[in-house]
Amino acid sequence: MLAVVGSYWLVYQHGRSVERAEAEAASAFRDSGDRLAEVLGERGARREEQRRAAAHEEVRAHAQEQRTIAEGAAVGADAAGQRLRDEASKRAAAVGCPGPDPAVATRSEAARRAAMVLSDLLARADARAGELAAAFDRARVAGLACEASYNSLVKPPG
Repeated sequence: MLAVVGSYWLVYQHGRSVERAEAEAASAFRDSGDRLAEVLGERGARREEQRRAAAHEEVRAHAQEQRTIAEGAAVGADAAGQRLRDEASKRAAAVGCPGPDPAVATRSEAARRAAMVLSDLLARADARAGELAAAFDRARVAGLACEASYNSLVKPPG
């Protein structure tokens, strides 16, 4: 009888060890699956981070190109504005008709002064317009770069 109880006990212990081994194998399989998902998730996150960094760098480079173009256009506009102001000053200085009549000379001097005032107003208005245009160009380039950067982060790659 003791031998029978002993053999039952051994069978019982063997069954428990088999159950433990199966449970450990299932747990290891589950853990390896979790770890695999974690590794794949990390790879995906790294890929997404690299995609975003590349998109941001592309946006930054494009914005720099646009700033360079705008600055070149501003230099050209400044030069054209300076030529216009110089020409207006020359014409304003040339206004008048000298003559022996003092009334004509007085009216001529008044016309010359008015032309000089208008020339000065033109110069100041043109200078201010150039400043505003440059500020607008900078703001526009920055806004478009911001929008492109945001879109590259929000929209999935396609």
